[in-house]
Amino acid sequence: MNSKKSLLAEEILKRLDIYLDVEFTFYHNEKHAEILADLPLTQQQYILAWVQRTASTHHELGYQFMVHIVDILKEIDSKTIEAWALHAMDAYDVKGLYPALEVIRNVNNFLQLSHEKEAGAVLEDESAVLLHFVHGLSGRKLKLEEAEQPYTDTETIFLPALVAQLENKKENFKLYKVMVAYCWAQARFGTYRINLDDEVKKSKHPEKFIALFHAVETLRLEHCLARELPGLYRQLCEIKSKLDNSLLDSQWQAINIQLGAKESTVNDTLRIVNEYLTKLEPFTPYCYQGLLKPELTAKVIQDRIDDEKKQLKNILRKLQDEFDEGKETASPQKIKSKERFDLKDIKEHNSEQDFTVELTLDGQPIAPPDNAKNLMSSILQDLGKIPDDYLVAAGDGEYDPDFFEEKEQDPDEVWKGIYHEDGAFLYNEWDFKRQNYRKNWCAVREKAVKPIYDNFVSNTMSKHRKLIKHLRKTFEAMRDDNKLLKRQTNGDEIDIDAYVEALADTSDGSEMTERLYMQMQRHERNIAVCFMVDMSGSTKGWINDAEREALILLCESLESLGDRYAIYGFSGMARKRCEIYTIKEFDDFYDDEVKARISGIEPKDYTRMGFAIRHLNKKLLDVEAKTRILITISDGKPDDYDSYRGEYGIEDTRRALVETRREGIHPYCITIDSTAKDYLPHMYGAAAYTVIDEIRELPLKVSDIYRRLTT
Repeated sequence: MNSKKSLLAEEILKRLDIYLDVEFTFYHNEKHAEILADLPLTQQQYILAWVQRTASTHHELGYQFMVHIVDILKEIDSKTIEAWALHAMDAYDVKGLYPALEVIRNVNNFLQLSHEKEAGAVLEDESAVLLHFVHGLSGRKLKLEEAEQPYTDTETIFLPALVAQLENKKENFKLYKVMVAYCWAQARFGTYRINLDDEVKKSKHPEKFIALFHAVETLRLEHCLARELPGLYRQLCEIKSKLDNSLLDSQWQAINIQLGAKESTVNDTLRIVNEYLTKLEPFTPYCYQGLLKPELTAKVIQDRIDDEKKQLKNILRKLQDEFDEGKETASPQKIKSKERFDLKDIKEHNSEQDFTVELTLDGQPIAPPDNAKNLMSSILQDLGKIPDDYLVAAGDGEYDPDFFEEKEQDPDEVWKGIYHEDGAFLYNEWDFKRQNYRKNWCAVREKAVKPIYDNFVSNTMSKHRKLIKHLRKTFEAMRDDNKLLKRQTNGDEIDIDAYVEALADTSDGSEMTERLYMQMQRHERNIAVCFMVDMSGSTKGWINDAEREALILLCESLESLGDRYAIYGFSGMARKRCEIYTIKEFDDFYDDEVKARISGIEPKDYTRMGFAIRHLNKKLLDVEAKTRILITISDGKPDDYDSYRGEYGIEDTRRALVETRREGIHPYCITIDSTAKDYLPHMYGAAAYTVIDEIRELPLKVSDIYRRLTT
């Protein structure tokens, strides 16, 4: 009975002092302990558990949660409280302590947002679908980012984090689509083909000018959308009827009729604005209109125009060089003309402002490459034409051959200066104290192992010559392993056991079975295996040599078996420098380069394991196979110099392995850590790991374990 009584203030104070680490933080928790002592036991335990979880992220976050939770406990349910706390912890991960504390302190704002989210559409949830939608539209490929109100700079569409004006998620998602389509139409149909920033600055009434321009241009773009996307235009009209006063007075209706002509352009909008600037008031902006940002957009467009002109001239130079080289009558001393390119015609094609461009050189048609077509399409959007000076091939001082080389970001370069996550894979990481994921916490990059063409592979082959011969025979036997099926209706041999039983059945009058034969069935292997090799600094020396030897023996054996396999190394330094090292992809041949990569494996940094498991899971899921196996070869427990060390790393790795099994992938670990039995059963399970006591046994054991796992 006593166990059901509420905790006393003294017991609560002890727990709070531990959770909030008062020896270092100096919080005074007596008052809050007294308040919590008056609550029922279940509420006390609930609050204390969440104070502990929030404090595991930051002590001040836990303290402020405790301060505010008592006041709102009666107003909101436990699910909302949990969402509030998790949102604060996520804000801490992304933005830092102060924004996280703002989430805690402004609990009423969070509650309002939560209610809106129940019926609203959230950009984080819908962005993938919206991005596919905008990429399916014609014209320049636009990106999506978050902002307070919708607008575009003609390269990126900015959208609010939440849309909740309509009654349910489905309707609010339609409003997102209309916002996206409207911003796309501004870029596609030339809203910024005039220098709007200059026009605003020239006007005597700049605020009135921009508002009236936005209203008139919106009507023009609606006509464009009606012609280009009639289905979406119907949705736009439905949404306007619910949220906006869409009825126009007679003067606006007359303007709308003018703008309905297919040949109307932004110049017609500008003419109308200048004509009616002092005579007409703009109508209230529609729900999807958002903002116009002329100054920002002018800079983005000018930078793009300058860049695309250089790009097109470089492409034309390359086309010109190829054309000259292909001429049978080319003179030894080739003279290049700079004025030979021309656009034979620009024809309107199918939909509004799509163009068919025929590029000619010396009067002969030239098929422009895809990158040239995309460039010309983008230039046409900005300028409405391809200027003559764009059609002059780059001269010797302008031509840059490196422009045509595939440019990949050097993974090492991103660590110089301020870190950014461009090009990284982002993965969640499990925080066992928080009992929740840290979202997009690990930035992961793939790097190639630098091949080393030395004698390591040949020396290993010589050293283990007899063992390799034995392994090849063993693996070849696995490949040819057939299964004998008994009690079949037909086959090559009589099943003696089945025949004896059938005779016994006939003796008592039973009907004789037809299943009297044996049949040999070929065992088809359909296996994909990924080897995840520890390249942390602790593998230096004998361990690194043994790992490389084991991989060589394994590859030599697997080549005779025919299973699909890949090899990746992993290491890193803290959550923003997580690295996967490509040694052999599934589609790579086991050739001299792969052998040289194995030879080039060298110790790196730390052993953060969760990100590597999650990344290689994706690799395995991309391979068509009946059985998928992830084998880790490591010398120790998960580790990093930050908070990943200890229980945190073990729990994150365990959670990553749980995710692995949910995907139908079978994980296994081979380790040389003598203390591994203390943590591997918790991570992998009792039967999913092997501890090798002697490092020199690793090459033989790896092949032997693989054979047992796949038969």
